[in-house]
Amino acid sequence: MTAGETFRGNQAAANYIVGFPGFAFPDGLVPGTTYYWRIDEVNDVDPNSPWRGNVWSFKVPPKTAYAPYPADAAEQVNTDVTLRWTEGFGSKLHTVYFGDNFDDVNDAAGGLPQGVTTYDPGTLKLAKTYYWRVDEFDIIETYKGHVWSFTTEGAVGNPNPANGAVDVKQTQIITFSPSVFAASHQLYFGTDKDAVKNADTGSPEYKGTRDIGAESYDPGKLELGVTYYWRVDEVNDVNPDSPWPGILWSFTTASFLVVDDFEDYDSGDNQIWYSWEDGLGYAAHGNEPAYPGNGTGSAVGDESTASFTEETIVHGGNQSMPFWYDNSILMYSEVENTLTYPRDWTEEGVGVLSIWFRGDSDNAAEPMYVALNGSAVVTHDNPNVAQIGRWAEWTIDLQAFADQGVNLANVNTIAIGFGDKNNPLAGGSGMMYFDDIRLYRPAEPAQ
Repeated sequence: MTAGETFRGNQAAANYIVGFPGFAFPDGLVPGTTYYWRIDEVNDVDPNSPWRGNVWSFKVPPKTAYAPYPADAAEQVNTDVTLRWTEGFGSKLHTVYFGDNFDDVNDAAGGLPQGVTTYDPGTLKLAKTYYWRVDEFDIIETYKGHVWSFTTEGAVGNPNPANGAVDVKQTQIITFSPSVFAASHQLYFGTDKDAVKNADTGSPEYKGTRDIGAESYDPGKLELGVTYYWRVDEVNDVNPDSPWPGILWSFTTASFLVVDDFEDYDSGDNQIWYSWEDGLGYAAHGNEPAYPGNGTGSAVGDESTASFTEETIVHGGNQSMPFWYDNSILMYSEVENTLTYPRDWTEEGVGVLSIWFRGDSDNAAEPMYVALNGSAVVTHDNPNVAQIGRWAEWTIDLQAFADQGVNLANVNTIAIGFGDKNNPLAGGSGMMYFDDIRLYRPAEPAQ
């Protein structure tokens, strides 16, 4: 819809009616639709007029039932739960279908209608997934509801990656939390949804049994842009209800290679400054000796957060890298990461490095650069880049590094810095944030 189609005219009154003949939507507002509106204030004698208003929104309730409790796909639900929902717009009666098989609930018909918006399914089994559907009747028509699901307490839970996650990296270790009843876990994994859902221990999707305390699985290097499905069945041979089939979970891998998304750093053995070595250094940890710092004016990390990363100012996910630079004494600031994966920057046909960053208008205007293998440097073409106070993407054609002698099939280190690495000069300071460092395939030419 164009601006001309959304403009509804000027008026003095502080109200506006929609949804009736002769007004903006003569056929009425559509149930289940979100509408947006904005009011610009006007005074022709004021040179600052008009004053652009905020964009507000509202949603017309759908004809179908919505807002289920428990929420769709909820886990660890009490076995004596009472189901409830919000009735569809204009509905008078509700028909509930409930069971432990999706197809049966989805295909069910002919149920008895009721007037209340609650349903007691009785005492449920532990560690079991149930499905339910509510059809709404408004005296004229019946509106078939969505099939919702939940899993009762005692089931395996907390999948990582989260169910439905996207842009998952290709070297993902998947983890889960065990059931309180389990003595072991049977894990299933693959790319065929139905095959994983219906697999048993004789299926190729079966990836073996794991003992309590081993709630993880390494699927190896995954393919780009592929959806994977997995399931964990809980087993305890002394319980007649065992095994307890797990929820079918899924995630989709990214269409790019992840250099670093900063999501895995914590306050334990994987602290951010162990990977991104800065000017401050760190004390000895594990079998690793202390690191005295790289001799530049840089500092990464935030000791005030649980992960030692930035947890509020992020581009994607839950964490980003805070980077303080100070070129007043040491004249340039740099942090460097020794890569484990990916080191082959030709893999999957990638050809573009992407880095998301955010600065602040109070930062000193220092050049920002990226260096590969310690020497090949590419500098951002905006000399005031550190003063950009919003998330912005910097893309670099990898050929720019290859032209400086870098073997893109063997990239050992990546560094980010401020100042002139090859001709250091005293400068200023500031705080930057970095996130989502990725490698993309070159864009397809426009057709």
